[in-house]
Amino acid sequence: MLKRISDDTPKEFCGLFGITNNRQAVWLTYLGLFAQQHRGQEACGIVANNQGTLAIHKDMGLVSDVFSERVLSRLKGNMAVGHVRYSTTGSSVIKNAQPLLIDYANGSICIAHNGNLVNSFELRKKLEASGSIFQTTTDSELVIHLMARSNKRSLEDSLLYALKRVRGAYSLLMMNSEYLIGVRDPHGFRPLVLGKLGGSYCFASETCAFDLIGAKFIREVEPGEMVFINNQGEIKSIKPKELAFNVHSHCAFEHVYFSRPDSNVFGQTVHTVRRKFGAQLAKEHPVKADFVVPVPDSGFSAALGYAQESGIPLEMGIIRNHYVGRTFIQPAQDTRDMGVRVKFNTLRAILKGKKIIVVDDSIVRGTTSKIRVRKLREAGVKEVHLRISCPAHRFPCFYGIDFHRSSELIANKFDSMEKITKYLAVDSLGYLSLPGMLSCLHQGQNYCTACWTGKYSVRAEKRHSKFSLEKRCCGQGELQT
Repeated sequence: MLKRISDDTPKEFCGLFGITNNRQAVWLTYLGLFAQQHRGQEACGIVANNQGTLAIHKDMGLVSDVFSERVLSRLKGNMAVGHVRYSTTGSSVIKNAQPLLIDYANGSICIAHNGNLVNSFELRKKLEASGSIFQTTTDSELVIHLMARSNKRSLEDSLLYALKRVRGAYSLLMMNSEYLIGVRDPHGFRPLVLGKLGGSYCFASETCAFDLIGAKFIREVEPGEMVFINNQGEIKSIKPKELAFNVHSHCAFEHVYFSRPDSNVFGQTVHTVRRKFGAQLAKEHPVKADFVVPVPDSGFSAALGYAQESGIPLEMGIIRNHYVGRTFIQPAQDTRDMGVRVKFNTLRAILKGKKIIVVDDSIVRGTTSKIRVRKLREAGVKEVHLRISCPAHRFPCFYGIDFHRSSELIANKFDSMEKITKYLAVDSLGYLSLPGMLSCLHQGQNYCTACWTGKYSVRAEKRHSKFSLEKRCCGQGELQT
């Protein structure tokens, strides 16, 4: 029986890519999604605009599996929008895969969404009561329903009507017969960037997508901005006063874990920021050891910073199997233990008898970390000192991360650092402090820290706050009814 790998790492929910005024739009969108596969590995889709006619292909699976040469050859057009998606339990179904392509009174329109609307239940209940019929259980579909009900003549006005009524995190790519549209919420939770390839403009969640196709990064789409690009490549920016906020709430976890190290996110290169995290971590939690060992791959940059600051050599004591997908055959009874074994292996010859500092990006429930530490002990490691390059997670996220209920987070499950250290069976444990983390970020006051502090910049409706994020997929999740 095929099962998912038991994985304790946080999950992001999607990556976006769109391009216009290019004969190779579909192929370039495929490449853009491929570069952002790390942002979502369960479903993907592309909508192509061929002289005003929109066509879609989407399915469950990785980009390279869903889009064969035969499929790509059937999708034609000079404008396209693509999406990669991760989903939580219960919502991994093809109808919720994106982009969503919908026909309404003003023609065909598609939408791809990164983020989570915190008032989705309230809005959906009102719309259904007034006659709306939903085709999916995603909060993204709400935007189209609101646009259809706006009675506004122009696309800009109907979109603004919808955005004024939704709350939460959204970076959107939309496309109709004439326009490719990029939108970012007023708080700027999720990244969205604008690039240019020759005479073609393109959008992406991360700049690494531009690097792959040879596009030039121009700038971020600003929080509260709507960017319209027609199929001739003419660009128009609108910054409605209704969507203007002076203080932003960029997701700090984009730098901690989600984004690729080679991406520029919120004005900083991710690798550089993570290396600063590691250096600050070494200042806050020094310890004598033989090696600094990164947990691959997201812990490498922070481990490098820790090693450089501390003067302790960096050593690759943990090796990752990069060819493991999201599913594999699990015949063993302890599937979580088997999942860790399949994904990671230890270098016994290097580690035996050594005192090591293991640098990881985060701990969620702690189960995977506990297993990993046990494997290191079995490899003969003398001392294990665990260092985490972000603060301890104590609160759920309502803006686009699959963090669990507070009661399931290890920092809430145990009421002291000593108890967490004992549970993980490490010799010492150190988290990066919140001030230390923010000191490594440009304009740290403009970052969301709710998962560490419980201070939410946009309050979630009661229906959202009552349910575990395991039951909701941020951005594309199951709406509780």
